Amino acid sequence: MTKRKLKPFVLPTIYALSVIMLVLSMYLIQAIISNSMFNANEMKNEIEYVDGEITDNKDQELPVVSTKTKINKPYVAEDVIIAKSYYDYKADAKDQQNAIVYYENTYMQNSGVDYKSDNVFDVLSIMDGDVISVKEDSILGNVVEIRHNTELVSVYQSLSEVNVKEGDKVISGQAIGKSGTSNINSDMGNHLHFELYYQGLVVNPEEYYDKNLEDLD
Repeated sequence: MTKRKLKPFVLPTIYALSVIMLVLSMYLIQAIISNSMFNANEMKNEIEYVDGEITDNKDQELPVVSTKTKINKPYVAEDVIIAKSYYDYKADAKDQQNAIVYYENTYMQNSGVDYKSDNVFDVLSIMDGDVISVKEDSILGNVVEIRHNTELVSVYQSLSEVNVKEGDKVISGQAIGKSGTSNINSDMGNHLHFELYYQGLVVNPEEYYDKNLEDLD
C-alpha cells in the first residue's frame, strides 16, 4: 500500500474551511433566534389582556354585581315628610297618639307610615319583586302589593296612578305609581300610605330601610 503525502497547503485550507463553516453556522443560528424573538414580541403587542384593560381603565365605573339586596325607601322626592307614623306598642303615649287613624267614628292603630308632600311624587318599589296584586279600593284608594321573596311583602296605598299590573316583575327603584289621596285619610291630602310585612307580620318600615335582606332577623 503506497502512502501519499499531503501537500503543504491542504491542511491549512481544511482548517480555514472549518472555521468558515463554524462562523456561518453560528450566524445562521443567531439569525433564527432573533427572528423568533421578534415574532414573539409582535404577538405580545397584539394580545389584549383583560386584567390590563381593567387596570388601565380603573377610573371608569364598571358594573359590579352586589351580593346583598338593600331595602330602599318608596320615594326619592326631597320634600316628602312623615305625616303619620307606624303605631309602635313600645313607643311612648305621645308617639302612639300621633299614630292613631280616625275613620267613621272609629280609632285604629296605623299599620304603616304615611308620607306626605304638597306635590305629587313618584312611588318606587323598595326592592326587586313580583307584583301580586293591583286593586282599587273605595276606602284605601289604588293599592299595589309586591312580593320580594317568601318573607317580605310591600304594600303601597293611596295611589293616584298605577304603572304596573299583576304579574309584572319590577326592579328596585322602579316607579310603580304616583302619590294620591284616600278616603280613610282624606284630611291628609296628597300622600302615600306604605306598609311592610315581614314573615307575615306588619312591621315598622322606618326600621328596615337601608338594611340588607340577608341580614334581617
